[in-house]
Amino acid sequence: MAPGTHSRGRRLSQRAPVVSRATPPGGVRTLFHEGERAVQRRAGVERMAAQVGRNILSFVPTEFGAFLGQQSFVVVASQGQDGRAWASLITGGAGFARALDDRQILLAGMPAPGDPLEGALQRPQAQIGVLAIEFGTRQRIRLNGAARRTSEGIVLTVAEAFGNCPKFIQRRIPAGRLTGSAPASHRQSAALDARQSAFVRRADTFFIASAHPQRGADASHRGGRPGFAEVGDGGHRLTFPDYSGNRMFQTLGNLAVNPRTGLLFGNTLQLTGRARIVWDAQALRSRPGAERLVEVTVDAVHEHKRTMSARWSLIEPYRRNPPVNP
Repeated sequence: MAPGTHSRGRRLSQRAPVVSRATPPGGVRTLFHEGERAVQRRAGVERMAAQVGRNILSFVPTEFGAFLGQQSFVVVASQGQDGRAWASLITGGAGFARALDDRQILLAGMPAPGDPLEGALQRPQAQIGVLAIEFGTRQRIRLNGAARRTSEGIVLTVAEAFGNCPKFIQRRIPAGRLTGSAPASHRQSAALDARQSAFVRRADTFFIASAHPQRGADASHRGGRPGFAEVGDGGHRLTFPDYSGNRMFQTLGNLAVNPRTGLLFGNTLQLTGRARIVWDAQALRSRPGAERLVEVTVDAVHEHKRTMSARWSLIEPYRRNPPVNP
């Protein structure tokens, strides 16, 4: 996470503390799995990735714990027992997510009833990824590891903790207090209908879940101008650009090994499917700023209502969002 002024005057740094245990004894080859290294190699950014990767920690630094404790929601990624990947919201008042020590965090909540990820969290040592993002300050952290259910909620033993830069985050603030609420309805289908497709095309933000068979799950953010996510094939296919990021390629690296992915639009619309990374130069010509495309074949759609009570107000789009060609 690039340094930025926190809402309470604190600054989060992307750099690991001097005493960090960021790079393991095996070096970069151990730090990055085979999928991440393959994508880094094809993109020609192996050296840059090695430098940035030194900021991946195996513990939760104090500043990350303080940031987490001020959030009212997090995005959680995991895989169900059927192997499908999902990205879900867990909400609560500020303080519902907190660091218990430098290795464990508590999420005092669960996905909404009927959420497809609910069953995955019933398994012992479920692999999950957690994204905490603050739209008002464009700050975010990611925490990945093994989770277990307790009487208080979900306890995550952190294997990886790192920050991300503010790229492509639209600045927003909630128009009211963020609280969870039971869904009024729940719909399932095999593809996006016309209304859902229009919702996706209007979106300037979504979240993505991915997972590696051994390294576990990861939750990340994607942003751009409305229309950057395209829907085709009668709601069975979704395509979006991969813009310049931190060059570690956690998401694409996971997808290179395991194509299962989950997408979350707004706080209501969840998709799961299989992803394909598109490197074809001809396909990229119509997508300004795209370094690659990700094409998702949709397997299932879940839609909830009222999973988070407050609406959000857009303050400022990210100024360097690439244009979207019609």
